Amino acid sequence: MTTLDARRRLIIRRIRITGWTAVASLLVTVVSFLTWFHIVFAAERDATLEVFRDDRVTVVEVDGSIVMEATEGGGTTGILYFPGARVDPYSYLYPLSEIAATGVTVVIMDPLLNMALFDTRTIEELTTAAPGIREWVLSGHSLGGVRACMLASHPDVAGLVLMGSYCANDISSTAIPVLQVLASADGLIDAEALNGSASLLPPSTQKITLEGANHASFGTYGDQPGDGVATLSRAEVREQLTALFQTLLPGD
Repeated sequence: MTTLDARRRLIIRRIRITGWTAVASLLVTVVSFLTWFHIVFAAERDATLEVFRDDRVTVVEVDGSIVMEATEGGGTTGILYFPGARVDPYSYLYPLSEIAATGVTVVIMDPLLNMALFDTRTIEELTTAAPGIREWVLSGHSLGGVRACMLASHPDVAGLVLMGSYCANDISSTAIPVLQVLASADGLIDAEALNGSASLLPPSTQKITLEGANHASFGTYGDQPGDGVATLSRAEVREQLTALFQTLLPGD
């Protein structure tokens, strides 16, 4: 074997080793990525059971969405809700159960990879389980609110409620009413992004701060690392959110 042949073999071997190393690293990254997105903040059992035991509402899961509605029937207005990143969608049953009991159908989407931003389904696809609803108020928590903003121009949308969230796209010219609900002890919201996005909302946007609530107060999934300390009970949060929705929801 000549010196040239030996060098060629050495180069080919190094290329193979480098290639297999790159493939192995990519696989590890992909697996880690998928594992991280599948580790969710689970819904608290007692709060979720309270909703299932509430005779005023029924809860079913249909076509990738969770539908909660009044047992006595409802109107033609619904809420389409987008969960926060890696938060169990069942965590939002309790905060929205009182407004559902009044006859407002609530559809909570169960997003792809537990990230609403990754879910490209349309409003029509997300609401197939509630065909009787004519108009929708979109709402979302944290990054779920960012996703809700992206669908705000749909003709069936009658309003938008952001919870611990903001818009990343410009909806400033929209005619729909918008509520931006923040929490005084929110330790997780990006303050710079929040302030920078103010001009993306309509001038008529109502901004409300829940005193004593934190970022996790908008759901019932326990504490999040880095969040502030909440002094407002989940029942008090639900009461205030119900009242806010009632001011925004159009009559049937």
